[in-house]
Amino acid sequence: MRPDAAAHRAGQAAGSLAHEARAPRRRDGHASHDSERVRASAGAGVEYQLLRLPPNGWVPNNRALPVIVYRRALLPDMADPASLADAFDARFAAHGWPPQWRDSVFDYHHFHSTAHEVLAVFAGRAELIVGGPGGHALRVSAGDALLLPAGTGHCLVSRAPGFQVTAGYPAGQQWDIRREALTPEEASAMEALPFPRSDPLCGDHGPLLDHWLAGGEASRRDL
Repeated sequence: MRPDAAAHRAGQAAGSLAHEARAPRRRDGHASHDSERVRASAGAGVEYQLLRLPPNGWVPNNRALPVIVYRRALLPDMADPASLADAFDARFAAHGWPPQWRDSVFDYHHFHSTAHEVLAVFAGRAELIVGGPGGHALRVSAGDALLLPAGTGHCLVSRAPGFQVTAGYPAGQQWDIRREALTPEEASAMEALPFPRSDPLCGDHGPLLDHWLAGGEASRRDL
């Protein structure tokens, strides 16, 4: 989520507090999560990591859909980051995830309840936390991308000068900013959010099709 959107999105951040389920904790006090590193099919040619995140306090995360971290999805052009951003945006637009903005990432924990989100790094490097406070630390750099299902907590921890991402969302979905637990009604609406039957980077193949479009979820979550 871009920092300069804070002012006009602040009103959308409020929400009624619901019962907060506690995430399982490791001995070091951090929320537990399942991580799996896999390689996509030869046609996709992309190495990616799956993160299955349980609810964590006020951060719901997404029980049904894993976070997908694409490593070097596109090769960075250090001399011209704008060209890399344009290349990411072209893929997003072609695959049903039209780009909406370019900027950094908020440096506080938050999630989106009204949209799935894909973030692609086109300049610099950074460390992020996904999953809410005590969640999973990720180091990302130019060429990497993250597919965040609705409800996934994320936060910027540190960044090198010039760190920038470009962001895309399913057509027709508008992101909000949440920093409190959802009501049961809001949680149900979030869980029913559809998404394209197309990977934002790989199109008609890739990890979204392998890990989001599974079984009965495919028909319920089609755009």
